Amino acid sequence: MIRGVIFDFDGLVIDTEMPDYQAWCEVYDRYGAELPMTEWMKCVGNSAETFDTCSYLETVLGHALDDREGVQAAVHQRRLEIIATQQALPGVEDYLREARRLGLKLAVASSSTHTWVDAHLKRLGLYDTFDCVRCREDVDIIKPDPALYLSALDGLDLRAEEAIAFEDSASGILAAKRAGLYCVAVPNTVTRLMDLSHADREIVSMADVPFEDLLQALPL
Repeated sequence: MIRGVIFDFDGLVIDTEMPDYQAWCEVYDRYGAELPMTEWMKCVGNSAETFDTCSYLETVLGHALDDREGVQAAVHQRRLEIIATQQALPGVEDYLREARRLGLKLAVASSSTHTWVDAHLKRLGLYDTFDCVRCREDVDIIKPDPALYLSALDGLDLRAEEAIAFEDSASGILAAKRAGLYCVAVPNTVTRLMDLSHADREIVSMADVPFEDLLQALPL
């Protein structure tokens, strides 16, 4: 019996993936270079160390950047400007309302920081909807390690078979599956280019499949 739902945050609750990519593309364009989506996807759902965007730009240009810190600061500021306008992705708030109506417990399991996740959840008026929020500060290792999901399950006082996870990236799906969770993939404009076949189910958008219908279709 399902008693809880655990949501990823970036790229699932709000679209932070495309604004991040857009901000970097704008910088690359100023240098007369391109950032292929195939390269960018290396860091989606993983830690920032997985793909160094500045180093890749230097490789493309064939020389070091004069002001690497300035470039990173400009990208960071532009990214914040774009994300500040983002609302919850289609269907997210409906899923949360339905889950609450059905008496299910709710959690967030995100590889981002509490400063980032908590602030956006509060901006969207969703923070108090969740029973617990688990972020990178709460574990030793982030996704694809299962620690974040295991921590969220602990916070909800649930076993893995009593909860389902919603993820948008390959790394996040792997983390959820390693934690023993049934995982539904909801890819965004960036992650739909990934291989998400290891999810138990994939839907185009939460707006396309009513939450209760999804629950009823779960394998017993």
